[in-house]
Amino acid sequence: MENNTAPWSQLEAAAAAALSKAYAPYSKFRVGAAALTTEGRLISGCNIENAAYGVTLCAECAMVGELFAGGGGKLQYFLCLGQLEDGAVALITPCGRCRQLLFEHRAPGMEVQTDTGVLSMEQLLPYAFGPNDISL
Repeated sequence: MENNTAPWSQLEAAAAAALSKAYAPYSKFRVGAAALTTEGRLISGCNIENAAYGVTLCAECAMVGELFAGGGGKLQYFLCLGQLEDGAVALITPCGRCRQLLFEHRAPGMEVQTDTGVLSMEQLLPYAFGPNDISL
């Protein structure tokens, strides 16, 4: 499924820039996320911790906030970087909550760069629950 024209280096740079602004005084685990929308808009977000851990914002949540603050759209390409206290930065996969968030706002065929290669959202979150599962 890997697309050689996908903007992975651009996304990695945007995620690294976002990661540098993360607020993670408790876990010391800084995270930056970046995506490209189907309209070609580059968006990013960083994690923002809180002393009341339950109100911590994941980088993906901040990024989806930017998606909607900028007019909405759908996510086409996504990657996430994490940095530990020793300074090492690596590709990481989103937590379950954030996978659900990404699933909700994905474009058909969305690609996610992981440390094991490019995956579809359906591979990253099989048997997902989404808008089509709700009768309104």
